[in-house]
Amino acid sequence: MKNKFLLFFLLIGFIGIAQKVYQKKYYSDGSIKEEGWMKDNLRHAYWKFYYPNGEIKEKGHYSKGLKDKYWYFYRDNASKLKEGHYINGMQNKWWLYYDNKGTVEHKCQLKNDIKNGYCLIYQKSKLIKASKFVNGKKVKEWTDFSSFKRENNLNDLK
Repeated sequence: MKNKFLLFFLLIGFIGIAQKVYQKKYYSDGSIKEEGWMKDNLRHAYWKFYYPNGEIKEKGHYSKGLKDKYWYFYRDNASKLKEGHYINGMQNKWWLYYDNKGTVEHKCQLKNDIKNGYCLIYQKSKLIKASKFVNGKKVKEWTDFSSFKRENNLNDLK
C-alpha cells in the first residue's frame, strides 16, 4: 500500500512539472509584446511576438526553448520580411527573403545558420543570379538561368 501512495505522489510530481502554461507579456503602454506556451520554464509550441504598434513581428514554434519548425518574420508595417525552417534553434533548409512589396527577393539554403547550397537572386520575380555555397563559402556563381540549369540538377532546389 505504501508503494502505491509513493507511486501516486511521484506521478503527481511529474505531471506538475510537465504542465504547459500560456504566457503573455506586455509593453509598458499595455500593448502585447509576446504570447505563447511555456513548459518546464522554456518556450514551447506556438509563439507570437509583436511590435509596439501591435503588428506581428515573428511567429513560429519552439521546442525545449529553441526555435523549431517553420517561422515567419514581418516588418513593422506587416509586410513579410523572411520565412524559413529552424531545427534546434538554427536556420536550416530554404529561407525566403522578401522586398518591401512582398515579392521574393532572394532565397537561400542554410544548414545550421550557414549558407550551404544555393542562393537564388530575383528581380521582378525573374531569376537574375544564382550562387552555390559550401559551408558558408561561395564556390560558384551564375548570372544567367540557362548556364545555371545546364550545370545543375534542378532537383537540388527542392
